[in-house]
Amino acid sequence: MPFNKPFLSGRETDYITDAVRSGKISGNGLYTHKCHQFLTKKYHFKKVLLTTSCTDALEMAAILADIQPGDEVIVPSYTFVSTALAFIRQGAHVVFADSSQANPNLDIDKLESLITDRTKAIVPVHYAGIACDMDRLMALAYKYNLLIIEDAAQAINSFYKGKPLGSIGHMAAFSFHETKNIISGEGGMLVVNAERFCRRAEIIWEKGTNRSEFFRGEVNKYEWVDIGSSFLPSEVISAFLYAQLENIELIQNRRTALWNYYYQSLMPLALAGYVRLPDIPDYATNNAHMFYLICQNIEERSALIDALKENGILAVFHYLSLHKSGYYRSKHDGRELVYSDMYTNCLVRLPLFYELTFLEIDQIVAVINGVYQPRLHAEIVDHND
Repeated sequence: MPFNKPFLSGRETDYITDAVRSGKISGNGLYTHKCHQFLTKKYHFKKVLLTTSCTDALEMAAILADIQPGDEVIVPSYTFVSTALAFIRQGAHVVFADSSQANPNLDIDKLESLITDRTKAIVPVHYAGIACDMDRLMALAYKYNLLIIEDAAQAINSFYKGKPLGSIGHMAAFSFHETKNIISGEGGMLVVNAERFCRRAEIIWEKGTNRSEFFRGEVNKYEWVDIGSSFLPSEVISAFLYAQLENIELIQNRRTALWNYYYQSLMPLALAGYVRLPDIPDYATNNAHMFYLICQNIEERSALIDALKENGILAVFHYLSLHKSGYYRSKHDGRELVYSDMYTNCLVRLPLFYELTFLEIDQIVAVINGVYQPRLHAEIVDHND
């Protein structure tokens, strides 16, 4: 049983064929525009630009934020390397924040102490599609004149107090990698919510030229006007993505049903204190991006992953704390990030994809219960004695 299996609606190849036959496949064409319109209308984003990856979207955000050498950017340690790398490439010093005890999102209670007069931006990661407390983050941004750049890689179709994630910060980056809910193989999206960044975002997206304005008839020629790169995807990628977006409600409903079945099935183990299940704050919705367990230690997690593997089930751990990485260890300020390290050692992700069945979840849960059954039996015997 795989950890992930990409969902296909059946229209992806139809739309790709249509894009190829149109004679315009280099990008910023019909299907790119269709995706932009769909996402802008559904989530009320101010401006949307598809990219070839979430990494590209983050790199665009770092350029737009005018990150300079010596600037500081606060990033959670428990995240994928791209969250930090985009800003390091601009010369920033990344200040790593710890996760909260309740879930892998950054600990906002400790955030203000990390802000200095060199801090330029905070990059909250909505882990597993579960929202960070955006009201508190935006209050800090207002108080200290900071930018909030949402890393919403896992957060499509998830909400904070009714607001779509990615629509609240000054900018946001999404992923459409094949492991995400909505996919294009590789792919991403930059969302710009602050008006002052909109025009420049489009220029950076088009290799530093005002080419998009030219094609809209807003200028009589296009030229090199800024820095930038080739961030936009081909129409082949956009056509694939559009077929996915058309089915977003179908996909989300199925994933949510599977997630809820996992949660109900594993609740007895959680109530017995053997594992922790995902925590979802009252202000957040759940887009069912992933289902994870928190084990008590790394040895227990390893035993659980091994037991599942022996039964043909692929479960995996997730991030390694970036502040302890080989690249950044010597640059970190030495603070212990206790919960980031705890999630590094104790979190395990279970298979979750559209074609997963409830029967297969029963099989997965049976293996997990089997790992803990000897302990449960021993405790019952000890209690009876």
